[in-house]
Amino acid sequence: MPDEPDPKRVQRRAESLLPEERSVGSDDPEAQAEEILAESDARMDGRPSPPGKSIEHRSSEDTVEPTD
Repeated sequence: MPDEPDPKRVQRRAESLLPEERSVGSDDPEAQAEEILAESDARMDGRPSPPGKSIEHRSSEDTVEPTD
């Protein structure tokens, strides 16, 4: 099994449910978030790079502010 996701990251994910997730509810949002993040991380780790290119890993904090 891959490493466990960072607890702060799990907490943020549990607090920011998607509209679909919010509409059906969850008995344990943190466990749900942990599973979602672990699955996402596993998919990213196994993803091959395009030929001659590397995959960039960015978070929303790495983007620029939108212009008006």
